Amino acid sequence: MHIGTHHWPAQERVIYGKPAQVALAEELARAGAVRVFVTTTRSITDGALVERIVKSLGARYVGKFDAISAHSPREGVIAGAAALRAANADLVVAVGGGSVIDATKVMLLALWRGAHDVDELSALAGVRGSGGPEASAWGADPQQLRMVAIPTTLSAAEFFQSAGVTDVQRRLKQMYAHPLVVPKAVILDPAATLETPMELLLATGMRAVDHVVEGWCSIKASPMADATNREAMRLLAMALPKIFSEKENLEYRALAQHGMWLSRIATMAGIPYGASHGIGYLLGGGRGVPHGITSCITLHTVMTWNESVNAARQADVSAAFGAPGQAAGAVLRKFVTDLGLPARLREVGIAKDELPAIAASWDGSGPIASNPRKMRGQEDLLEVLELAW
Repeated sequence: MHIGTHHWPAQERVIYGKPAQVALAEELARAGAVRVFVTTTRSITDGALVERIVKSLGARYVGKFDAISAHSPREGVIAGAAALRAANADLVVAVGGGSVIDATKVMLLALWRGAHDVDELSALAGVRGSGGPEASAWGADPQQLRMVAIPTTLSAAEFFQSAGVTDVQRRLKQMYAHPLVVPKAVILDPAATLETPMELLLATGMRAVDHVVEGWCSIKASPMADATNREAMRLLAMALPKIFSEKENLEYRALAQHGMWLSRIATMAGIPYGASHGIGYLLGGGRGVPHGITSCITLHTVMTWNESVNAARQADVSAAFGAPGQAAGAVLRKFVTDLGLPARLREVGIAKDELPAIAASWDGSGPIASNPRKMRGQEDLLEVLELAW
């Protein structure tokens, strides 16, 4: 018998299939918003999508912050929070990928807690893996200023109440959490992904695959998690190769959005991730490797290392990705390379002599500690990194 608790996030709606500006107009009317601030990134700030959104806001538009870079550095978050504070906004619209959405979550937290510099911000960070306040604790600390998210990638950051921000000085990814930093509404418009470079879109799709596969093979399970993970695997396994081969087809982009949405629901049931996610945090915060790319490299490697303890679950993964009876690690590695993405650490500039230092940076906490095959220490982690190299 399953025993557990499923936490629903403070997310009022997920709107899918509508043009972003149409769905956003409906959200503005629901919220009664009159001062709307936009967060985005410089890679798309002058593009057609952001232009359409800003234009649709009309007189409600009170400013934009676009200095958000990969891995959401603390300095960018503090600068964005200052701009948001000065704008006196009553709604924030985040347009972009996981770094933009995560940074916006922490900007909100900085406003609510009065953090004005990076040290005050870091004081609000929790321990990675602790989860922070429960996602379902909506009324514990009511806040008026909320976010609407329009994602342009498949990272699925918009479906969770925690966020990662990087302390670049210490090469450390910090975790922040609050039940109300999750977007109150998410707008899934497949056309919003058209300006995203193909490699980035597919790599963030692999991040969603990482969520769902590690969730399916986790040390815990729940009925909701199993149902959503099973369907998410089916959708992502089908949609990502189609996006690669039929680049302008919005139907497959929409199906991939549905898959990445489903890929995060298991997290709300308390299903922990494993070493693929944990190593990704070390590579992201410590070596600057984009999280989508880390998933391309670490997921198949960790699956191979874990096979001795969860072979039955891994067999389901192989079947979902079209290769029943084959080893899941090998199946996922081929899936990655068939998408034209890197599958080894050496392909992203990590030298072999860096691996001991990466292993030594693990403090014993986080998803590596909840890996299905127990990591006995940094020696085991180094073994996995060598496999990934």
